[in-house]
Amino acid sequence: MRTKVAAVVGSMLIATSLLAGSGYAKPASQSQVSQKQKYVIAFQSSLPANYETLITKAGGKVLRALPELGGLEAESERADFLSNLSGVSGILAANPELEYKLDEDTVAADGQPVTDIPQDADTYWPYQWDIQRITNNGASYKLETGGTVNSDGTVKHKAIVGVIDTGIDANHPDLKANFLGGVNFVPAGVDASETGDPSDIRDREGHGTHVAGSIAADGKVKGVGPGLGIRSYRVFAAEGGAPTSWIAAAVVQAAKDKVDVINMSIGGYDGIARYTYDGVKYNDVADFLLWKRALQYAVGRNVTVVAAAGNESLNLNDSNAVVDYMNQTYGYLGLTFKSAVKEVPGTLPGVINVSSSNKWSSDKIAFYSNYGSTIDVAAPGGDNGPVYDASRNLDERDFHYRTLSTWPTYLEPYFTSNLRGYALLHGTSMAAPKVAGIAGVIKAAHPEYTPAQVQALIKQTASDLGKPGQDPLFGSGEANIFNALSH
Repeated sequence: MRTKVAAVVGSMLIATSLLAGSGYAKPASQSQVSQKQKYVIAFQSSLPANYETLITKAGGKVLRALPELGGLEAESERADFLSNLSGVSGILAANPELEYKLDEDTVAADGQPVTDIPQDADTYWPYQWDIQRITNNGASYKLETGGTVNSDGTVKHKAIVGVIDTGIDANHPDLKANFLGGVNFVPAGVDASETGDPSDIRDREGHGTHVAGSIAADGKVKGVGPGLGIRSYRVFAAEGGAPTSWIAAAVVQAAKDKVDVINMSIGGYDGIARYTYDGVKYNDVADFLLWKRALQYAVGRNVTVVAAAGNESLNLNDSNAVVDYMNQTYGYLGLTFKSAVKEVPGTLPGVINVSSSNKWSSDKIAFYSNYGSTIDVAAPGGDNGPVYDASRNLDERDFHYRTLSTWPTYLEPYFTSNLRGYALLHGTSMAAPKVAGIAGVIKAAHPEYTPAQVQALIKQTASDLGKPGQDPLFGSGEANIFNALSH
């Protein structure tokens, strides 16, 4: 089970199907000098040639350079490290590094799994209400799948989606035809299995494999674009979280690899936030700058970026509510937040921010989904059904209302009794990849489209749910690939 307290600062979480809260970890006290702390540093422009010398003189060690972003990740056990950096010419900002975390929802894990999906079925399409709905029961596949099948059975991919997540089961029968490799950003020593091998994209947790299936599965389950290519960028180990620098590096690499779309089923709270711990004032300016620069780098290279809106049931327009949430959730750590924070990366410029719709209502989004004017569109992320929505009684959850997708074949089944290789999950993590798949299929049909044009088409052709027109729950509506291709 994952702990909420880590060795680095973190207000972040993956927008996980497990509906966990974010895992914020307290920074080291100024009086603590023996514990190593990670930092992110943003220079005013490019990295200077002597950046390693500058960091060494300040009492730190460079762990990862991000020359494309004018930033780096460093480590130090010196209590005066930040103050030493304050006098270095060219440094715009530096702060303890934020970390995205996976937290387990042990209450959710106590539920009874679904038992009526047969292991030996030729197809699980009847159970994919979510993909059925946004493809108009598969009608979009007749217009565009994202790829074409060659005479030898291999697939020619017309567009590629990069998945920044926990990795992938590259040998899954529903995914292997569309898998195009990937890169690991988890360094050696995080746990016994981590050797720092850049090609190790094995999914130790399951989340990334489920996300990938929603995008491009082609087997017993179908993704939005069963002909799309998938590249995996692993930033999460089996336990613990992913510092911002790993994720930023993954965004840069995906753009260099010329993917057409990036999916980040990730969400957390950032945005030049001010907070105190143990009487010391902190901020996250450098962290926020690296996020913005990474996304600008990707969008500037014609990559459409899609992100999950988050699972805290928060009105993202209400800055006071977000600050109150942070203080209520992390006050026990001795942390006090003083200023508004933003949900990232979804609310940042150029990103398609996705809320979660459900199976049973055209007026309500999923109970956990964040909302607000920053929502661009919704997509089916599933929930526990209308009875649970009304009662919030855990005994009345119905997991049939969740979304079925691929799961690592070497992990235990999750919410599906003995159905190895597939899982029923819900969350904005499950909504975002539907939109990423739609974006990929649009790019396959219209390779000349820019990210802004892709986003505009998705919004223009969304099925209008909730109040007529733009609304804070569904944004422009529920994204629909058949509508987009028929436009």
